[in-house]
Amino acid sequence: MAATPAASHAHWSSRFAFIMAAVGSAVGLGNLWRFPFQTGENGGSAFVLIYIACVALIAFPVLMAEFTIGRRAQKSAVTSTRQLAVEAKKSGKWSFVGWVCMAGGFLVLTTYSVIAGQVMAMSAAGFAGGFASEAGANMFYQGEGVQLFWHALFMGLTIWIVSRGLKGGIERVVTILMPVFFVVLIGLTIFAVVRGFSDGSTVEAFAYLFTPDFSVVDGGTFVSALGQAFFSVGVASAIMITYGSYLTKDTNIGESAVVISGADTLVALIAGFMIFPIVFSAGVDPAAGMSLIFDTLPALFASIPFGNVIGGAFFFLAFIAALTSSISLLEATVAFFDEHSNFGRPQIAALLGGFAFMIGAGAVYSSQFAGGFVDILSGEILLPFGGFLIAVFTGWVLPKAILREELSHASNRMFGFFHFMMRYVIPFVVGLVLVLGLDARFNGGAINAMLGLG
Repeated sequence: MAATPAASHAHWSSRFAFIMAAVGSAVGLGNLWRFPFQTGENGGSAFVLIYIACVALIAFPVLMAEFTIGRRAQKSAVTSTRQLAVEAKKSGKWSFVGWVCMAGGFLVLTTYSVIAGQVMAMSAAGFAGGFASEAGANMFYQGEGVQLFWHALFMGLTIWIVSRGLKGGIERVVTILMPVFFVVLIGLTIFAVVRGFSDGSTVEAFAYLFTPDFSVVDGGTFVSALGQAFFSVGVASAIMITYGSYLTKDTNIGESAVVISGADTLVALIAGFMIFPIVFSAGVDPAAGMSLIFDTLPALFASIPFGNVIGGAFFFLAFIAALTSSISLLEATVAFFDEHSNFGRPQIAALLGGFAFMIGAGAVYSSQFAGGFVDILSGEILLPFGGFLIAVFTGWVLPKAILREELSHASNRMFGFFHFMMRYVIPFVVGLVLVLGLDARFNGGAINAMLGLG
């Protein structure tokens, strides 16, 4: 029998609200920032094809699993994993899965807010005329005190939205901002594509994204593509378990997961159509790396007609993506403490958001802190380890009957694919990526070199 949800547990008011929230969570700075430079650094279109395969074969089943876990238990990630383990007559210590995912997601939020604050500042600079010159892009982001202000502003906005609850806060915001996001994204892409036809940069961008050159592919390309797919969709951070807990029993999980993972991938590709024509038009190396969005693009905006408006709109687009992701990261942790404390949701959101702000403040004063300890612990250890645990928990701990009951809308073929991947393929693949990542970070890449991945 399915677990009976608590009477007070909130649910999405509509499928549209759920899809907008989940897509907003998945679509973040990783789509607009990380995907383009990952594509540039890993050979272009060959990387894109491998990335799409990783989304379909790895990220999509994990997303289904997280929705299944959350909806079954109707609780936060930690409580859901413990409750389902007990239902399966296994140890309640399997809640460790939820703890790892929640900790990883919370740590991501701490430094994510700092980057999002810079995005806000650069959007304001663009609309204020700052992109008229290369130096003006950071006109509102000079000095540690100013950077701390933007970090605080963004985190305060995130806290305020989450404190208002599911329907009064998260739903209301995402159902407004996500349609705006898609309108701005499409508008900027049309501008970049049409402008690029005059100098051939659009054709060059399309060829770069869709003409594969597998001669540049090595094992490292597969590792990078899987990492991008895995983290882009937003799994293993307790978000999708939490959002799944707000689903009603009539929701088709498989169909929803297809829409969400597909939309996330589509946004990443469209971001490539938007950015690469501008990059190629200016003769910039697409493999410029992480500096592409904060250094290279502002300089390009300074050199094109209406650069202030285009640049301001681009960073406003990135701000929306960051905000809809950050509220889901905070919500995943707030949901747990809301279940297990006597504080009200506004107080919990303020306390946890304030704690995240203080950790993130360390990133303002020390880039080594942000790019070192916090990012390594969250992005390279906790999130991939959480993904590995989710796969093991779903494939080996939960009885097949429970999974089939929750995925009753799925065809036998889809369910068979899902269960086989979660049981046999995904634990091995994600575990391998985790080991190779740690080897590259702490062991000089000895294992990578031995396997020919270096």
